[in-house]
Amino acid sequence: MAYALQQLINGLTLGAMYGLIAIGYTMVYGIIGMINFAHGDIFMVSAFIAITAFTLLAAADVTSIPLALTFVLIVAIFFTSAYGWAVERTAYRPLRGSTRLAPLISAIGMSIFLQNAVQLTQGARVKPIPPVIEGGVELWSTPAFTVQIGWTQLLIIVTTVALMIAFTWMITQTAFGRQQRACEQDRGMAALLGVNVDRTISFTFMLGAALAAVAGVMVTVYYGVVDFFIGFLAGIKAFTAAVLGGIGSLPGAMLGGLLIGLIEAFWAAYLWAEYKDVATFGILCLVLMLRPSGLLGRPEVEKV
Repeated sequence: MAYALQQLINGLTLGAMYGLIAIGYTMVYGIIGMINFAHGDIFMVSAFIAITAFTLLAAADVTSIPLALTFVLIVAIFFTSAYGWAVERTAYRPLRGSTRLAPLISAIGMSIFLQNAVQLTQGARVKPIPPVIEGGVELWSTPAFTVQIGWTQLLIIVTTVALMIAFTWMITQTAFGRQQRACEQDRGMAALLGVNVDRTISFTFMLGAALAAVAGVMVTVYYGVVDFFIGFLAGIKAFTAAVLGGIGSLPGAMLGGLLIGLIEAFWAAYLWAEYKDVATFGILCLVLMLRPSGLLGRPEVEKV
């Protein structure tokens, strides 16, 4: 029981990071009906920005952990949001009126460009940093096993819950949320009613990138090492989470992320760790066979 509780904590931590990235996928899909396949690499860029910011703080002899984390988060969100805006302006906006295949190819090209740009500028080797937050809280101790939640895990879970509540409130209660939902339903009619569609879509890309920035900082603090290829696998897992929960649904993206994190943690702990990715995608296939729209998604209605 103690071992299972520890895996539950590990799975929730991993799922929270997947969920933050998945929300970016589902927000972009909800407003333009397309998948931003460069989103995983935006997450990777944010991790490298976090590594750079932590290195600069260490060189400046900044020892306050709250101050360091706040500074790194602000820097990562600012620059990563700029990357999200640039991706929308270069890879999506010029092709918005074309076929659905053209923006898809453009996004894949942007993903490859970001990967290679980081590899060339930062090198192919992994980039480690010393542990930023150490220690944790002991929840349960037995003669054979001790259950502990680390301060980093607690920070990731609390931050994810707070961001989920904030984004849900923003989408449902603010003027921007109403504009975003209007663009999702009918961009042409929203433009006729005075909504700045281009600005709304750009801001949505920036918000998704900001969430990926938070996830990038959390991954950097949690694992302490990044490389230029982490965006590919994390992006695929987050995209799977968005589809599993129901693409276009914010609660579905978070639910999908948590489910994938839990599946990976328990599968690796009790069965075969090398097959955890196979298990994740196998369960995704099973869900899509039984419920094609995902767990919380709504079937698409053809517009006449």
